[in-house]
Amino acid sequence: MTALQTLHDLAVISKQAQHPTFPSQYIPKPKFSDKTANGLTKCIVSFIRLQDGQAERISVEGRVLDGRKTFQDVVGFQRTIGTVKRIRSSSQVGSADVSAIINGRSVKIEVKVGKDHQSPAQKEYQRQVEAAGGIYLLISSFQQFYDWFQAQKGVLA
Repeated sequence: MTALQTLHDLAVISKQAQHPTFPSQYIPKPKFSDKTANGLTKCIVSFIRLQDGQAERISVEGRVLDGRKTFQDVVGFQRTIGTVKRIRSSSQVGSADVSAIINGRSVKIEVKVGKDHQSPAQKEYQRQVEAAGGIYLLISSFQQFYDWFQAQKGVLA
């Protein structure tokens, strides 16, 4: 059985336990894929939560302040004036994509799919996490994460 199939089965069992009186054939089937960074991140966070761990996705993008206004001028044309500003995030540059606690240990997970690679800021973040005694993972597939998780049984307990 593949790791994705295991995740799917765990999610179905969890939904059935949440809704015991609901006919199982009508419970929507979860969809998991690790082909994209977003999909892989969703798989990892869902799996950790289903294993009674704590996990959250971390976003360091900041936010957009849209100060534009659109109006109709006297001739009838649509006009837009103003600017869009980007406000930097207060998170540390290079933070991992997933922050988790698994069996009491801090685990930071950086998701890289395809040709994506770590930036210098992400390497520095990894150094800081490991120096503080945390676990830092660089994950490119859900199977890779699942294999690491299974190897940690008993080690992290």
